[in-house]
Amino acid sequence: MSTAATARVRAALARQPRTTLTILPTPLQEASRFRDALGGPGRCPRILIKRDDLTSLGLGGNKARKLEYLVADALSLGATTLITTGAVQSNHARMTAAAACVAGLRCVLVLTSTTERPAVAGNLLLDKLYGADIRLVPSIDPMLAVGKDEAVVARVVEEERAAGWTPYVIPVGGSSGVGVCGYLGGSAELVDQLADAGLAPSRLYYASGSRGTQAGLALGARLAEATYRVYGVAVSAGEPEKIERARRIGNEAAARLGLPERLDLSELFTDQGFIGEGYGIPTTAALEAIALLAKTEAILLDPCYTSKAMGALMAHVRSGEVEACETIVFLHTGGMPALFTESFVAGADPATR
Repeated sequence: MSTAATARVRAALARQPRTTLTILPTPLQEASRFRDALGGPGRCPRILIKRDDLTSLGLGGNKARKLEYLVADALSLGATTLITTGAVQSNHARMTAAAACVAGLRCVLVLTSTTERPAVAGNLLLDKLYGADIRLVPSIDPMLAVGKDEAVVARVVEEERAAGWTPYVIPVGGSSGVGVCGYLGGSAELVDQLADAGLAPSRLYYASGSRGTQAGLALGARLAEATYRVYGVAVSAGEPEKIERARRIGNEAAARLGLPERLDLSELFTDQGFIGEGYGIPTTAALEAIALLAKTEAILLDPCYTSKAMGALMAHVRSGEVEACETIVFLHTGGMPALFTESFVAGADPATR
């Protein structure tokens, strides 16, 4: 891994507008008791957790990194209102609302919901506490509501302009060429931490959704000649177009930063084997991962994203796909508020597993 390359990335990022929204770097934490529970040294690889759940904005999560660049871009364009979309328990929406508070901006959230009156708990409760204007879009499946929420966003943009405000639309997950800059910075941060510790991991596991994080991690790994494979674990279907989106926005970020490197589709791998019944529906493996990491390290995973990625990691350790001699990193992207939703509490009790 090349720290000279990370210095080049940092120099390019320093030329971009950025609004400080969180305290960085986040810790890189060894999960030794979790490793012991999976078999210990000789049977289980060394496991390190990159704690992006501990970013300090609005109960934390990986979207803080993207929002630092997105909010700065919005402010540079004279925006007064942030508008974004997501499912009713969207972590990105919650963190966008929090970022708007810090930046002194209005916030409108267009959220898809399977019920007309979703319980005000978890992320939705925080959205309201942060003062967001919430517009609900009914849908039997949040992942199939793209056309509906885009129409609502267009209407909100018109309403904001008519009222004298200047709207700035942030795509789902903050995944754009601007947002990817946040995870180029995150990748450089991780590479430097690994170099300082003298570590050369073989894989970097993370939960893959809107693909902005994937684009930043993959481009960052390419630039730094990282030893690890960027190993995404999908949380929803629709892989071909999502991989193409990751390539496109990753290359938009590279062009924005004046970097000559470009991503190839071969660098953008996502494992589709751990989605289960669908987006937002915990699997048995995910529930086991939540319980085991909580009991061994007091680290909380969420039922939608990180638990499925950790479930994949555990399955690969147990099957021998990842060997005991390896070192692996798990990127914890946050999402803890979803543990306190009515649907999760009613449908699963991981403490009994």
